[in-house]
Amino acid sequence: MTDPAEQRVSCTVTEGVADVRLDREAKLNALDPAMASALITTGERLRRDAGVRAVVVSGNGRAFCAGLDMSSFQAMAVDEPVRLAHHDEHPYTGPARATGQRAAYVWAELPVPVIAAVHGVAFGGGLQIALGADIRVVAPDARLSVMEIRWGLVPDMTGSQLLPELVGRDVAKELTFTGRIVTGEEAARIGLATKVADDPRKVALELAAEIAGKNPDAIRGAKRLLDLAGRTELADGFAAEQREIGALIGSPNQVEAVRGNLEERAPVFTDSGEQARA
Repeated sequence: MTDPAEQRVSCTVTEGVADVRLDREAKLNALDPAMASALITTGERLRRDAGVRAVVVSGNGRAFCAGLDMSSFQAMAVDEPVRLAHHDEHPYTGPARATGQRAAYVWAELPVPVIAAVHGVAFGGGLQIALGADIRVVAPDARLSVMEIRWGLVPDMTGSQLLPELVGRDVAKELTFTGRIVTGEEAARIGLATKVADDPRKVALELAAEIAGKNPDAIRGAKRLLDLAGRTELADGFAAEQREIGALIGSPNQVEAVRGNLEERAPVFTDSGEQARA
């Protein structure tokens, strides 16, 4: 029998690209404990799959994710405690300790590129899930908001730490203090989105397929290096560059990249099974 939590998220993998879809269409893919659990479980499964080279996260129906389920806010109105269910299926030692944080940050922790394809709305926790991706492709009429302040809250699914890296500390404060809604067009202008596309999922899947055709070892190494930028001492970042390039030069996939280019053909890479480094 299928776990009810699993029904909240669908995932298929084709030619190295994982197509992850939030699947609670009737509720605009709003977050509840089952959705959070399914996001974490799916992300952890993909993290262990050496054959996955890129991931696209999108929402079924009319929206990416409308944020926390309204029933949770109704419970708050009568002083009932609201918590996303504790998730401990797999031992975890990363920085995101709360379940809601893990539902968003699990995508940042994947060793391969993650692309969020955003249409409709991405409010509150929904936006924070998109922040966990490496790249965000948004529809021009998409609506995004750090909406927690409307409910007397603060962003608590890693958004307070990830948002300033994208838009700057001052813009992050303005968006968080006001909870105002920005369109996809504005999101791209301020750095909240990477690019705008009329069909964000189609564009995201095309981009993921392109990435999946590159040396998977180099892609993983590049993500590790870029994730270090601004988060470590410069000398440590430079040293990490040298470790990565030293491991790549002369490796089977790097040699195949050279041969493919010289022979004017698409390289055929193998998946090494390398997992994300701690």
